[in-house]
Amino acid sequence: MILDNLLMFDSPLAPNNLAQVAGTYVSTNVIDLGLNSGIPTSANGGGARDIGIGDDPAMKMLVQVTTTFTSGGAGTLAIALQGAIDNGSGAPAAFSTWWTSPTYALATLNAGSRLYDMDMPRPPDGIAIPRFLRMQYVIGTATMTAGAIVAGLVLDRMDQPYQSTDNSILGGYPAGIVIAN
Repeated sequence: MILDNLLMFDSPLAPNNLAQVAGTYVSTNVIDLGLNSGIPTSANGGGARDIGIGDDPAMKMLVQVTTTFTSGGAGTLAIALQGAIDNGSGAPAAFSTWWTSPTYALATLNAGSRLYDMDMPRPPDGIAIPRFLRMQYVIGTATMTAGAIVAGLVLDRMDQPYQSTDNSILGGYPAGIVIAN
């Protein structure tokens, strides 16, 4: 897997600590896809690179739990990818939600669990190609007392089948499959 610090929403060196009360939180970093000169141009002269339409291999989303989530109740977590155009002065305008994950129950938020395995999506119909990207985390039902996330865009995500039912251990082949050597 290839990690680039410029494409990380929440870095492995400083995971986003989501031990928070129920509410909405955003990633530590906002990714700026702006160009200093190029086409298309935005209002302040920086273009917005398209990183998710028809590329092969496509950029991959990676959101992974680094610290198991705990809660005093039945806390849940949902994750959304958001994009924003340039506001004309080099800063993000209002963010639009592109895609929201399922709501994950506390029992699935174990260290190592990957929550957002998908290719970088294209902007939904009616939403402009953004210059800025961020992740949004929605904690529901109860306060999280522990839990941390790493999130970013990667080129070559490590994809293997899950070995166990707790969604946290990657393995080779699932039990019952025999591979002749």
